[in-house]
Amino acid sequence: MRLHMNAADVRQLVTRYFLNLGADAVDVADVQENIRIDRGRCVARCYRLEEMFAMWLIDVGVLQFYDVDGEMLQTVNLFTELQPQRAAA
Repeated sequence: MRLHMNAADVRQLVTRYFLNLGADAVDVADVQENIRIDRGRCVARCYRLEEMFAMWLIDVGVLQFYDVDGEMLQTVNLFTELQPQRAAA
């Protein structure tokens, strides 16, 4: 059974994790979001601040956070992170 991940829910998680990783709240309110399309399918979404960025790899359900130098800061498994929301629905 595939878990449907809503882009708005993931965006809220990105905001929360950016804040937890030390990003400024003003910067987080103005996150740039880009969508990567491959052969007509949305395969990833990228969220960028000046000091860090995150990438949601949609097919594998992983959200990865990086600093400005490209060093990975944190990885989040969205299948487990969003599971409580699915159970509540």
